[in-house]
Amino acid sequence: MATGNINVSVENIFPLIKKFLYSDHEIFLRELISNATDATLKLKHLTSIGEAKIEYGNPMIEVKIDKDNQTLHIIDQGVGMTADEVEKYINQIAFSGAEEFIEKYKDKNGKDAGIIGHFGLGFYSAFMVAKKVEIITKSYTDAPAAHWTCDGSPAFTLEETDKKERGTEIILHIADDSTEFLEENRISGLLTKYNKFMPVPIKFGTRTETLPKPENTKEEDPAPTHEVDNIINNPNPAWTKAPTDLKDEDYKNFYRELYPMQFEEPLFNIHLNVDYPFNLTGILYFPRLGQDMNMQKDRIQLYQNQVYVTDNVEGIVPEFLTMLRGVIDSPDIPLNVSRSYLQADGAVKKISSYITRKVADKLNSLFNESREDFEKKWDDIKIVIEYGMLSEDKFFEKAQKFALYPTVDGTYFTYDELVEKIKANQTDKDDKLVILYAGDKDAQHAYIASAKEKGYEVLLLDSPIVSHLIQKLESEKEKVSFVRVDGDHIDNLIKKDDEVISKLNDEEKESLKTVLEEIVPKTKFSVQLEAMDSNASPFIITQPEFMRRMKEMSQTGGGGMFGMGNMPEMYNLVVNTNHELVGEILNTKTKKKQERLINQALDLARLSQNLLKGEELTAFIKRSYDMIK
Repeated sequence: MATGNINVSVENIFPLIKKFLYSDHEIFLRELISNATDATLKLKHLTSIGEAKIEYGNPMIEVKIDKDNQTLHIIDQGVGMTADEVEKYINQIAFSGAEEFIEKYKDKNGKDAGIIGHFGLGFYSAFMVAKKVEIITKSYTDAPAAHWTCDGSPAFTLEETDKKERGTEIILHIADDSTEFLEENRISGLLTKYNKFMPVPIKFGTRTETLPKPENTKEEDPAPTHEVDNIINNPNPAWTKAPTDLKDEDYKNFYRELYPMQFEEPLFNIHLNVDYPFNLTGILYFPRLGQDMNMQKDRIQLYQNQVYVTDNVEGIVPEFLTMLRGVIDSPDIPLNVSRSYLQADGAVKKISSYITRKVADKLNSLFNESREDFEKKWDDIKIVIEYGMLSEDKFFEKAQKFALYPTVDGTYFTYDELVEKIKANQTDKDDKLVILYAGDKDAQHAYIASAKEKGYEVLLLDSPIVSHLIQKLESEKEKVSFVRVDGDHIDNLIKKDDEVISKLNDEEKESLKTVLEEIVPKTKFSVQLEAMDSNASPFIITQPEFMRRMKEMSQTGGGGMFGMGNMPEMYNLVVNTNHELVGEILNTKTKKKQERLINQALDLARLSQNLLKGEELTAFIKRSYDMIK
């Protein structure tokens, strides 16, 4: 039997490991199973190239709890180690990583420490939960088995043992403050969380399986059962297969496997597969998103060689795609790194860029394959596409081919199609293309009707980030202006050369304005007189495009206007000087009737904008009844 001290300058390193990594102590199991997986796959490789002259067979990894002895066992059937290899890999290489870790992070807390796998420290994470660790290992060669023991001090023992089967058994003598890891539910939960898709079968206990009833048995006879290994993982998940080997149903089944509590089917998926200049595989799903910007993010799972790392993929997946779901697997992403490290990493930036491009290409191919189907899905996916157009310039460029602009009539245009359609009659006298849009088809119905009477197209843009999006489009496109259809009277929104002449002279206009401003509340409305078609409404309430847009943008983040989100609502009251009712208001001799006509006309205009509520609505109804008695 050999004994000795691990070569380490920091005395009693194990309590320090435990202290620094305590916030992540559950990952010890992930680390040890990753090591067992590596040992198994290494044996597979050695047998495939003829270096290991043995049968690979169907090896598995087994996790066992022994509550009586307060131990947790991780057993593999991989390459195993000789005594010399234990000395080299456990006492020297891994421990030098431990020493480097302590030197670097001894003055920082566990969350900043950012990381055990980064230092090759996986095995020593066992000491976060164990007071003593044993390794019993037999190499695939003819060398005798070895037994290594360490109790959390630099002292260790290493001796021969009589293990017959190749592979390694790690025995953790669980510390008194970590007995949660002797509970079946706790270990089962960790295995499901971290090892659900590991490439080697993982056994955790057994389960009862019902067999088919033999022929000639009675209906009341119970079906026979037998005990089988409880394999907790799927070693061959969909993302590890070639897209040509998968059908639509396979993708849907994998989605159900990832999200067993999600009952709604995804709209479509994107299979990622690249091996240069980095390795990346995965499947991303578009769920039905609708208008909800606040739907749960962090549903994409990040793996490294089928080992679960995190569901916080910020910095790896572009932010606009964090609303998607699915899996990304890359050996080029370190198992344990802080977010700041990831965001600064060159490989990670390339991965993010690749995912953006791949998603854009998939959307474009879906659009080209079946535009009709794409249009049907538009309302459920537009929030991601519009957010991507805002936040990623490269995505903005690619999205020109498939981003859609629906009209209030349910027709969908790409941007180029839209420009071609409307430039004949929606160009103003300054040669600027004016794109009319509505945010709410019902609330803005009267304004939409006025625009359509003149043959103008009106888009329906109703996502929560529409103000930001049109700002971006106006800055990227030449001579284009987006205007909400209720921003002014239609003749003011699209100014043509043929101006309408007012029936009132300047003196009459001044007199009318004075009368109106005495009655119309100054705190809510700014009165402006306009000569319009006599068939146009007498009173029209509008909200200036710039003010309303800035207010909306500040409410949804950004906009650059300090405090605008809290500004009181201010509207324009556009009065049509050519309307018969306006002439009657001006010529009415009694003040009382004049006031009643103005209030009635104003309230009708407010009613059309859904601005009449509460006490004012009650007063309007009473006045209306009085007028028709």
